[in-house]
Amino acid sequence: MRCCFSALLFILFCSTASADQPIVVDLSKHLVAVTTGFSGTEVLLFGATDGEPGDVIMVVRGPSTKAVVYKKKKISGIWINKDLMSFSGVAGFYRVASSRPIENIISKQDMERLQIGTENLYFQPKDKTASHKKAKIFHKALTRLKNNQGTYNNTAERIVMMENRLFRTELFFPADVPIGTYMVEVYLVRKKRIVSAEITPLIVSKTGINAEIYFFAYKYSFIYGIISVLIAALVGWLVSIVFKKK
Repeated sequence: MRCCFSALLFILFCSTASADQPIVVDLSKHLVAVTTGFSGTEVLLFGATDGEPGDVIMVVRGPSTKAVVYKKKKISGIWINKDLMSFSGVAGFYRVASSRPIENIISKQDMERLQIGTENLYFQPKDKTASHKKAKIFHKALTRLKNNQGTYNNTAERIVMMENRLFRTELFFPADVPIGTYMVEVYLVRKKRIVSAEITPLIVSKTGINAEIYFFAYKYSFIYGIISVLIAALVGWLVSIVFKKK
């Protein structure tokens, strides 16, 4: 089945890629539906080049968010927060894949310019007076934390090149994947120079009753908070009655 699927993709994409469009890319699905019991899913990215020698790099960026990183210190056997740094413009999800080791494909300048690799991601510190050294330490701690959570990958995954033109890779989205719009960037590189690029959107959205609750909580946060408190109080009252009867 896998061979037949690859052959079909090869026929479709080889007829599309040309000198005017050196690379074409698509996803097996453009919507990841987060339902009750969602435990993660895989999305297939596939495409083709015009047949000339080259390498492919893929970057997936999730919705932008804010993050706070704490630095802890152990005092008298107790861990306390010694320092912190807040960032904005933090990608909620980040993945990189390449056909070969990235440092052998693209220049360091282009990696920094396009924010390819977690060390090149730019996060905006809330404290404008923070030193570059301090920001770098907290930046590294944040990317390490997100890597441990499974939302970032510090090591590039592999893009499989097939038939000299067709390529593919699989993207795994964990159960706690952030909701929002993702951008899938694919670059065709030759002699360490980007010759073509494609950007494909991907939507991660809640569906069903979870979606209704999520959007209600987001749009009417104050009312949602009051309802939550009332429900908690009611449950507590009912539990107290049950235990009194026993």
